[in-house]
Amino acid sequence: MRTALLAWDYPPAPSGLSTAAREIAESLGQAGADVTVFTLDRSGSERVGGVTVTGLALPPAGGLARLRLWGSIGHIAAPLAFRRAVLAVHARAPFDVVEATNWYAPAVLLAGRRDLPLVTRSSTPAAFTRGTAPDLRNRLDGGTADALERRQAQGSAGLIANTAAHGAVVARAYRLSGRQPAAVIGLSLPPEIAAGARDAAYPAAEAPVRLLFVGRAEARKGFDALMAAAAILGREQEDGLLPPFRLDLVGVPPQDLPPDLPATARSRLEARGRVDAAALAEAYTGAHAVLAPSRYESFGLVYQEALAYGRPVVACAEDASARAFVGAPEAGPLATQATGPALADALRPLLSDPALRQAYRARALAAAGRFGRESLGRETLDLYRRAIAAARS
Repeated sequence: MRTALLAWDYPPAPSGLSTAAREIAESLGQAGADVTVFTLDRSGSERVGGVTVTGLALPPAGGLARLRLWGSIGHIAAPLAFRRAVLAVHARAPFDVVEATNWYAPAVLLAGRRDLPLVTRSSTPAAFTRGTAPDLRNRLDGGTADALERRQAQGSAGLIANTAAHGAVVARAYRLSGRQPAAVIGLSLPPEIAAGARDAAYPAAEAPVRLLFVGRAEARKGFDALMAAAAILGREQEDGLLPPFRLDLVGVPPQDLPPDLPATARSRLEARGRVDAAALAEAYTGAHAVLAPSRYESFGLVYQEALAYGRPVVACAEDASARAFVGAPEAGPLATQATGPALADALRPLLSDPALRQAYRARALAAAGRFGRESLGRETLDLYRRAIAAARS
């Protein structure tokens, strides 16, 4: 099986899509596939982890790089670059199948081909990551992205979702017919994260209680609720009602903090921006609990990482993945809503009770390791075969 995988970025780039791309690529390689990753975040070609990684970085002075700067029509620049590179290799040594994320439709210009079936593995649709567009240009830009994603999904020979609930959401968002071969396949964690997590001791119970958020400062991640909860709990700690606590924000640069954040909250936060893998591992190791109050996750790698480290997870019941991966095994409390008061209510007992943190830790460790590379590679190849058969028929 010769597989092409399209990725916006690839490790060591520190993003969720990058991590997922490497897990997919290397799991397929370990399952016996010949995998080539095409990525826009670099130039050149190298062999990494049994996978050929080919960089397609657009020259700043080139036509496609300039096209990307345009609203709406600029979304077609990356698909043009991916299509050109994939078909050039395909002409010399044909691929059996190509896989791409749905996010901003990198493979939309490859959809519908019988000689090169496309499989779309859906992350969160771009529409779910945007706020309300304040002007016509941005609304048109967002509408174009949504239309391209829908076109790619509808033209795919096969579809993969991270959870059943996510698959249902994607089917509604893209108005899918239900006739394409589809599968629900969970993502694995990088082996180095799993290995490092196993060896990570839990921090001592002494104050301050260390809390960790990993993600972007956006509404989907519940960042507004997190800041509101920090303000509430910061005031209570000032009044002596709670033990001291600290909140590390990984993935959030200082400029993304709300300008009106009270000093009682701001003094307890450290916005660290994007960090490398070693610093992320250190952040998890030093945390007593992980805060992940997302309103929606297609899968929630942060949940899986926190469980691997045996850290209690404070999540939100609005998210189906949180209910399945955190709530069901009782690996942490779920806020009833993604609001500051609800999140503060869920977090308050954890701050005050070291024994409760240890109880959640034990259940988090028991729930860890549910998804691995063996099943990811095997189940992906099975879906590929069904997609190829459907395209040929």
